[in-house]
Amino acid sequence: MTTVERPSADIVELRPVNADLFRALLRRQASSVTVVTAVARATEPACLGGVGAPSRAGFTATSFTSVSLDPPLVSFCLGTASSSWPVLARAEHVAVHLLGAGQREAATVFATSGIDRFAAYPDWTSGPFGVPLLGGVLARLLCRVVHRVPAGDHTLVIAEPLALGDGGDGAPLVHHRGRYTTAGSPR
Repeated sequence: MTTVERPSADIVELRPVNADLFRALLRRQASSVTVVTAVARATEPACLGGVGAPSRAGFTATSFTSVSLDPPLVSFCLGTASSSWPVLARAEHVAVHLLGAGQREAATVFATSGIDRFAAYPDWTSGPFGVPLLGGVLARLLCRVVHRVPAGDHTLVIAEPLALGDGGDGAPLVHHRGRYTTAGSPR
């Protein structure tokens, strides 16, 4: 006797992917919130042939992840249309800051377009290589950029951690369904 497998009633219809469906699916994934900061040498010389001041950039990212333990590598993505991209395209070093539950303001400031993010969020200092370091974070990684991989309208940045700063234990800030929340908080 031959048994015929029948489709389960739980099977969901698969639809072709479009931008709206894809965006809706990604909103369902909870992600830790990080702020990436960078500095790059100026591309324009200052008057009289001097070197211009370095350019800073910082942005909120939910795409941060580990890539490899040996050698240690991490990654994050940034849209090439972002105002931070010109600095990230030239930066040799970056800092990745893992935000705590009480740092929604930092996440919001560094996600806001058209402002001087470092003036709007004054809790930072200049660290090694001139990379801005945010205060009050759960942890920070100072990294050397090792690869930039074009990926559609974004670039995947792969970086090697050089130093770790542990800010202490606490609940992380999480991005889920288009808003900031904390792990384990009620909806």
